[in-house]
Amino acid sequence: MKIYLVGGAVRDKLLNYPSTENDWVVVGGSPQQMIEQGYRAVGQDFPVFIEPKTGEEYALARTERKSGHGYQGFTFHTDPSISLEDDLMRRDLTINAMAEDANGVIIDPYGGQQDLQAKLLRHVSNAFTEDPLRILRVARFAARYHHLGFSIAPETMTLMRQLVNSDELSHLVAERLWKETKRALSERSPDIYIQVLRDCGALAKLLPEVDNLFGIPQRADYHPEIDTGIHTLMSLQQAAKLSPCSKVRFSVLVHDLGKAITPDHVLPSHKGHEERGLPLVKDVCDRFKVPNAHRQLAMVVTEYHLLCHKALELRPQTILKLLKGLGALKSPQQLEDFLLCCEADARGRTGFENRDYPSADYLRAAMRVVTATDISDLLEANISGAEIGHELSLRQVANLTEFKHNYLQSRV
Repeated sequence: MKIYLVGGAVRDKLLNYPSTENDWVVVGGSPQQMIEQGYRAVGQDFPVFIEPKTGEEYALARTERKSGHGYQGFTFHTDPSISLEDDLMRRDLTINAMAEDANGVIIDPYGGQQDLQAKLLRHVSNAFTEDPLRILRVARFAARYHHLGFSIAPETMTLMRQLVNSDELSHLVAERLWKETKRALSERSPDIYIQVLRDCGALAKLLPEVDNLFGIPQRADYHPEIDTGIHTLMSLQQAAKLSPCSKVRFSVLVHDLGKAITPDHVLPSHKGHEERGLPLVKDVCDRFKVPNAHRQLAMVVTEYHLLCHKALELRPQTILKLLKGLGALKSPQQLEDFLLCCEADARGRTGFENRDYPSADYLRAAMRVVTATDISDLLEANISGAEIGHELSLRQVANLTEFKHNYLQSRV
């Protein structure tokens, strides 16, 4: 029985790139041997074992055969006669089909090191087209290594388009779609994930609400880049600079969906796109089974981002209503995440990439005024909760009125 380090850990070690997970392949072993050595069996489809001390996964070498649709439509076969090369052949990209033995020797039967040097994402074999999830994985790796100069091999992009044109994408389950998308949004260049999906035609099938933004014009005085799809990608680039949080990046990705359904006769104006976008964001979240925290932030960013841009012009009553609508009074972090999204939106425009965003500090200061409003005298009085709530709002508005006056005076 021989054990090899495989996949991403080997790839990233050769790239001198940070890696957090180790995956291992066991050649010549059996489930009984693994259990006898103290490994814990997991996985229903094929034998995977957890090493009790490290918690890392060890999988028996296996082959696979297409037997159905989608990511799970495979029959796996494993026995001690399956070689390391057989196991590596079933992997998606050559740079993921390398192994390292106990002595540090690299086993590379499919040219992974050569493709690393050429900065190419290239498929191992035509079996690539049997798994639709690989489209998303290649797009994610493109997002991960774009800053290093990596690109997708033309022949691999051809296979990705063929896979899109089959019916396989429709068989991907929501959990896998979201898992890959969330991971991609957390990569160095999440906009590249969206661009690759669009280039191969997958975006139109998986996220038509985003794909429909491309080609939609905006007013050039507000958006010199004009195209709404390009603005979305630029905003996603800015979000990646401002925050590593997938929740922030997802919300930026979907914040302008309403612009895709603006009536033609009012273009390039998009008045009311915030309200139009809310059902579309809900549809995306439902379809991908997006977690509640991501959904909630995406909805408030979609609804309120224009108010945030105009924060210094808002009446004190509107500022209080905005903070309550965001859920900021219950969760200060929600306000911070919202402000990051709005800043990314404001900077995601040609020529605006390095502009200051005063709305953020203004709303943070307004939030401090609201939360510092004193009602201790009301709490000591024998009055109802509804009366206390009404009086609290009046005092908060009064304090915000004074704050706004002083703030604007200080800027003169």
